Amino acid sequence: MIQQSRSILLLSLLLLVVHSTSAYAARVTLDTFCSQLVGEWHGSAANPNVVPKKVSTSVMCSADKRNLYISVSRGSRFSNSETWWFRQQQEHILLLYANGVTDDISQQLTLYEQAGSYSFLGKGEINQRPALVQLQFDPVTRNDDSIAEEWQWQQSAHYLDDDSDQYQVIRAISLLKTSTAVTPPTE
Repeated sequence: MIQQSRSILLLSLLLLVVHSTSAYAARVTLDTFCSQLVGEWHGSAANPNVVPKKVSTSVMCSADKRNLYISVSRGSRFSNSETWWFRQQQEHILLLYANGVTDDISQQLTLYEQAGSYSFLGKGEINQRPALVQLQFDPVTRNDDSIAEEWQWQQSAHYLDDDSDQYQVIRAISLLKTSTAVTPPTE
C-alpha cells in the first residue's frame, strides 16, 4: 500500500513538473517573431463598446530582425495612421509609438512566446494611469508551411491603481493576410 502511494505521488509530481514547464512562456528576442508578421494585412480594429473600423496594416522587419515596424492605417483610432516601432536592445525591446495626435510614447517591453502566441509585456502608462501593458499576438490560422495567415492583436492593460487582478482589453485588431496574387484581366 505504501509503495503504491509512493508510485502515485511520484507519477503525480512528474505530471505536474511536465505540465508546469509546458505551461510557462519562454522569453524570446524579436528575431524569433519578426519575420512571422512581415507583409500586408487587412481586417478591423475596435475598442471595447465601439463599432469596429476597417484597417490595413503594413509590417516590416529589418534585415537583422532587430527592428519590427508596424503601421496601422488611418481610421483605426485617429484620422492619422499610427506607427509601432519595436527595437531589440540587449534583453529588452524598446517600443516607440506615434499617432500624430498625442505625444509619442516610449516604453521598455519583454517578449514572451508560448505555443505560437507572442506577448510583449511591460510597465507603462495608459490614459494617464500606471499600468502593466500587454500586446498579445495570437495566430488564428496557419497554412501548410506553419505560417500564420491570420493573427489577433489584442492590446490590454492591468491598471496598477485598480484592485482588479485582470487585464482589460484596450483595443483589438484582426490581421488577415492580404493576397498578393494578381488576377489576370478578362477579355
